[in-house]
Amino acid sequence: MTRRRESASVEIFPKQNMASKYAEVINKLRTTFKHGITKSLEYRKQQLKALYRLCKDNEEVLVRAMKEDLNKPKFESVVCEIEFIRNDIRGMLINLEKWASPEYTSKHVVLMFDSTFIHREPFGLVLIIGAWNYPLQLTLSPLVGAIAAGNVAVIKPSELSPATARVLEDLLPLYLDQNSYALINGGVPETTELLKEQYDYIFYTGCPSVGKIIRNAANKHLTPITLELGGKSPLYLDKRVNIEIACRRILWGKFINAGQTCVAPDYILCSEETQEEFIHMASKILSEFFGENPQNSSDLARIVNKKHFQRICNLITNSTVVVGGDFVEEECYISPTILKDVKISDPVMEEEIFGPVLPIVPVKDVDEAISIINSKERPLSLYLFSTKDEVIKKFLNSTSSGSFCVNDTVVHLSVDTLPFGGIGNSGMGRYHGKYSFDTFSHLKAVLKRNFNPVLEQLGSLRYPPYTDQKMNKLMMLLKKRRNPFPYGTPYVIVFVLGIITAVVIRFILIASGGIKYLPYPFH
Repeated sequence: MTRRRESASVEIFPKQNMASKYAEVINKLRTTFKHGITKSLEYRKQQLKALYRLCKDNEEVLVRAMKEDLNKPKFESVVCEIEFIRNDIRGMLINLEKWASPEYTSKHVVLMFDSTFIHREPFGLVLIIGAWNYPLQLTLSPLVGAIAAGNVAVIKPSELSPATARVLEDLLPLYLDQNSYALINGGVPETTELLKEQYDYIFYTGCPSVGKIIRNAANKHLTPITLELGGKSPLYLDKRVNIEIACRRILWGKFINAGQTCVAPDYILCSEETQEEFIHMASKILSEFFGENPQNSSDLARIVNKKHFQRICNLITNSTVVVGGDFVEEECYISPTILKDVKISDPVMEEEIFGPVLPIVPVKDVDEAISIINSKERPLSLYLFSTKDEVIKKFLNSTSSGSFCVNDTVVHLSVDTLPFGGIGNSGMGRYHGKYSFDTFSHLKAVLKRNFNPVLEQLGSLRYPPYTDQKMNKLMMLLKKRRNPFPYGTPYVIVFVLGIITAVVIRFILIASGGIKYLPYPFH
């Protein structure tokens, strides 16, 4: 059940006239930003609360839309999408005033009585291009950060999840300010036209090939950009782990949303012995998860469309299937599938799978696993299952990835005090929690000086006429040194000086005969 709010709406345009309207939309948003409306913390909170109400009031509508797009189970829609956004907003509302406050910094001797701080200000007009696999989370989570930082935004949902895009088109106008946020639906032509306009920041979630196109468009105006991409996230499974617990965690992370998750483990590296143990355990656990016939399970999503369905099927041609391997093109169904004895040269290892297929590549040892990982593009996430600290340390220091998760999969995304983002081909920039706020904020450096005559005398060493004596004195003053005092020492000194001052004043007054007794301030 939706609730109409007459005071707030998002601009929506008929598709046939959309391209011609872009300049008009952007001018309106820029006018709002120039008037400073979105910079008010109270306004930001109001809009965040409105977005929260959207997710709360329309949970069932959103669940149905994601069911239509991906056959996504209600559990996954609520936990991984709707509640994710609500929790994101809660965190922003709790911390917004603190994060928006000036961040004071240390300084050198010449500026000791002056102020240096970081002032966070919004970039201005932001373009957010969402993704289809988590069509709500990956569209609205960046928007939460953009709103919290005080920006105006153009929001472009993915056309590959049309039901969710239509619902957002219907719902956002009922909640958010139409002068600050514009939602534009459409496909490649509409996105191409959008990218011809100038923005102050672009945030894109999707695949590396399109990410390169987005970056090229941003380069035209030197627009800063965040690219949340993907890649083949590897998983090394050590033989000295609890194989049952490990197997449950791996299979859940792989087959949630039918494997259409950017941080899903893409393939497993392990010994041949561990491979056999894993396959035996996985067969039993998958039956627990989805029953003997996963096609009938209400807990298994579907591939987004037939194009992606066919692509995944082609990847596993001639592979050795040991679990699953069932396909129904009419409903884009692929059963949870495990492949054994996969070679690095096999087609399934050449690109990100993005589906419910888990290859196992046998390796001799840790060193071979690390060598294989380092031979490929740096992944968005890297997973390690091991109880040995030396193995964990070796992977941490010998590999490069956007994130590193030990003895579980995917759940590190739920920790918003950790930055989420890729490196190299898996993306650039990061967000979640405060990282979202900072991503959509320009960090302005501020120095505020006074006219203290003593410090001006020190600072006058910079003025001509130059001499070696002036230069040497100035370098001595500016030289970086370790702080010999622990954190908080200035506060302790001020407190002690306050007590000493009170005691001295007490005795002066008593000695002067004006007062016979003056109690200590702490009596």
